Amino acid sequence: KHLFFLPASMYTEIQREQPDGGNILTHPDYIDGNPDLIKPKKLLNPVKASKSHQELHRELLMNHKRGLSVESKPELQRVLEHRRRNQLIRQKKEEEEAKKLQSPFEKELLKRQQRLDQLEKEQEKQEDHAPEFIKVKENLRRTSMVTGDEKAA
Repeated sequence: KHLFFLPASMYTEIQREQPDGGNILTHPDYIDGNPDLIKPKKLLNPVKASKSHQELHRELLMNHKRGLSVESKPELQRVLEHRRRNQLIRQKKEEEEAKKLQSPFEKELLKRQQRLDQLEKEQEKQEDHAPEFIKVKENLRRTSMVTGDEKAA
């Protein structure tokens, strides 16, 4: 009963004759018990065959038998996360305390340092736009000042 090479009109007639709708796949040949046919074997799923998957499945079954939630983490992982969280909280508290303990003098020094850094950045931006001869002149001034200071000392 190969229906692949039949004309369309014959195919529709055969479909009408078959009560199950003509579905060929419902009755495979190897069920008939023909000893000449090789029976297909079920393919192994590589994921299920892997050791890690089997161990994970075994662990899930054990947790289910114990009544533990699937969402619960192993004890070691929970402890490590708890320590990391506590360490971060401690660091934040230490930083806040350090900011609170700064004297007014230290705060003023910090503000001045920030202003100086900002001025240096602005000067660097201006120097980047300046012509080459001005940059060379500045370098010469700096070297002449350094050598003059060294002679005086």
